[in-house]
Amino acid sequence: MSELAWFVAHTRPRCEKKLARYCEREGLPITLPLYRSVKKYRGKKVIFEKPLFPNYLFLQCLPEQTRTVFQSDYVANLLVVVDQKLFEQQLGDILQALESDVEIYLAPYITTGSRVKIKSGPLRGLEGFVEQRAGQVMVLLRLDFISQAAAVKIEATELELI
Repeated sequence: MSELAWFVAHTRPRCEKKLARYCEREGLPITLPLYRSVKKYRGKKVIFEKPLFPNYLFLQCLPEQTRTVFQSDYVANLLVVVDQKLFEQQLGDILQALESDVEIYLAPYITTGSRVKIKSGPLRGLEGFVEQRAGQVMVLLRLDFISQAAAVKIEATELELI
């Protein structure tokens, strides 16, 4: 008998929880990492549980069960996980972090060469390319104007990918 394998379901927009319910009804083990987001509306505090990885759900099934997943209208694509052990270890680490009291949020995958836009601070709205990534929170950003470049240190949280 075959062993259950990890697959990554790339969902249609805002369908992660719907797909999770569908898979649970079909008896497929799923993992949907959620984090808490607190918003204030007219003085009321509302807590939302949002997917840590928007548009992705992780599931285990036999290769022949993937057809069942596609039968839902919530899946755009089903990705095969090549390194099952590494995937399971990394997913376990993320789930352990979610269970702790540390603040966790999706970090944009900003790498050297990425085109970014500054979303807050005095340079808000400027666009440039990541010249060098230093650590997890600081980025040296190249801003091109009049065929010159200026390096600016910006916190990675203030950047968004374009």
